[in-house]
This record gives sequence, C-alpha cells and structure tokens, in this order.
Amino acid sequence: MKKKKLSYKDAGVDIDAQAEVLNRIRGLLKSTYSKSVLAELGTFGALFSLDKKKFKKPILVSSVDGVGTKLKVAFMTGIHDTIGLDLVNHCVNDIFVQGATPLFFLDYIASGKLNPAVLEKIVKGIARGCKETGCSLIGGETAEMPDFYREGEYDVAGFICGVVEKDSIIDGSTIVEDDLIIGLPSSGLHTNGYSLARKVIFEVAGLKCDSYVEEFGRTVGEELLQPHRCYYNQLKHAVSKGLVKGMAHITGGGLYDNIPRIIPNGVVARIRKGGWYIPPIFSYLQAVGNIADREMYRTFNMGIGMALVIAQDSYDAFEHEMKQVQEKFCLIGEIDKGEKRITIR
Repeated sequence: MKKKKLSYKDAGVDIDAQAEVLNRIRGLLKSTYSKSVLAELGTFGALFSLDKKKFKKPILVSSVDGVGTKLKVAFMTGIHDTIGLDLVNHCVNDIFVQGATPLFFLDYIASGKLNPAVLEKIVKGIARGCKETGCSLIGGETAEMPDFYREGEYDVAGFICGVVEKDSIIDGSTIVEDDLIIGLPSSGLHTNGYSLARKVIFEVAGLKCDSYVEEFGRTVGEELLQPHRCYYNQLKHAVSKGLVKGMAHITGGGLYDNIPRIIPNGVVARIRKGGWYIPPIFSYLQAVGNIADREMYRTFNMGIGMALVIAQDSYDAFEHEMKQVQEKFCLIGEIDKGEKRITIR
C-alpha cells in the first residue's frame, strides 16, 4: 500500500494561514511607523534608527509583559480587540515610570490553530495602543503550536523599547520626607488579579459573562474587559518639567509591592485609605470572596493605576498640568521618616 505523503498542515500547522495573517496586519503595522523604522514587515529582524540629534546621552529602557488570565475572559466573550490595547498600555506604563519615551514595540502571539480574523483583532488593538503613544509596531512572531493550546485559546506577550536622557531617569532617589504621594485612577482591574477575580465571579458567585451586575452598571464581561489605562499622554508634560520624583505602575503585587520599588531607604510611604474613589468591582470581589484587606491591596490596584511622588512645592504646578489634560488625581499619602517601605492604614 502506498504511504500517504504528509505535510506540515497534516501535523496541524497551516503556513497559508500564517501568510493570510501577515497580509491582514501589514497595513496595521505600517500605520504606526515613524521615520525611524527602516525595514518593512517580513524581514528577519526589525530595524530602527535612533535619532541622535534629539538626545545627548540616550539610555534605552526595555520591558516585556503579557495580560495574564484576562485572556480567559476574551475567550469566553469572543471579544479580542481590547486585549492588544491592554498589552501595549501595560508595557508603555512600565517603561514610562523611569521617564522613557516609547520607541518601538514587538508582539508574540501563539495559538494551537491560527484564526486569522482573531489575530487581526488582537493586532488592531496593539496598533491602536502604539499609535496613541507614538510607538512603532515594527514586528513580532505568530506561532501555531498544535496540541499545545486548547481550541480557541491563545497567548500574547509584548516587548517594548523606549529611550530616556541619562540625566532625566526617574528612579525615586530624590524622594524625601514630606513629599506627597499622588494617585491616578484605574479603569478597573487593568490586567492583574484576574485569577482571583474569575474564581470569585464565576465559581463563588456563579455568574456568567453576560450577567448584568447592578453595582457595575454593566455586564460581567464588559466590566472585566475594561482596557488597562495608559498614563503616558497624561503625564509626559509634567515629567518633562521635572515635577515627578518617582512613579509606580500599580500592577501585580498591588499597592503593597509596587510603591516600595521607588522608595529609598530611610523613608516610608504612608498611604491613607479612603482618600480616593474605589470602583465597585473591588468591593464586590471583597464581599463575595470574603477577601482580607491586605490581600485586596496586594492583589489588585484598588482604583489606583499609577502612583507618583512629588515635592510639596510642586503641587500647584502639577495640578495645573493635570487640568491641561483633564486628568483626575488625588492625594493618597505622604512620605515620612521610617524603616518600613509602605504602610496602608
């Protein structure tokens, strides 16, 4: 008996689907290009020229991240165009806290079987996030891995590179006693704490994505897929004017683990509970899940997506900058002498 000739497609990898994906997203990538992008999509490596005229002592700042199990909600709802935006916004925030301007972004998307339409939606969200922050989406990787992911599931990761002047790096080293801690509001869970949130909502409460929750004013799916906020455009002018001493992106680890990352030895960040609006999703999760206060503040952002430290005499100037961009903020604490890096009371 003549043996059947096997192909890569027989093993579960469709090269034609990969080609279709590239054709679908080619225009999305080009829409984000700046003059510094030197290579077209399809080259082995992406080329980016740093404009040396703009910088005296440029320092590159890079980061890589994903969106965690928020992806599970995208799978459940079939809504995929916000996941890419989450990815970019998270990564931009991560390098911006050190004062970096985003330059370029690359993505990695892996699935068991490529769905070109879904991939296009994901990349559409990535391109949107890049365009909103002036960041070029210069390449990435789309991997089809049969038998590795469940049907209809995928994973995404993003790599970002930015630049900051060496003399303008924000590292919190100048933070001293009596400085003020400012909080900027989150849009909800952002991209952290979803494993616990899903357990409470779908297992303990027994809700579904299309369940309407009065406290939220919308369905579970709509609440959980609120995009992760990016703070770059709101804060870049305040940062360029030297008004910010330190910034902490409140992601995994919540307030307890992220604010101490910018606090120097010898001082403590004292956070006052009740000093800001906490979206109802957090009180709902705490009540239904019977979650302790410390667990809440270490798992979730609790309504604060970005925390800043400024000098007292910079407050009026900072307030002016926030009014210019119509950004709400609140005073959530102050810097004091002490050995502990943070207290929340």
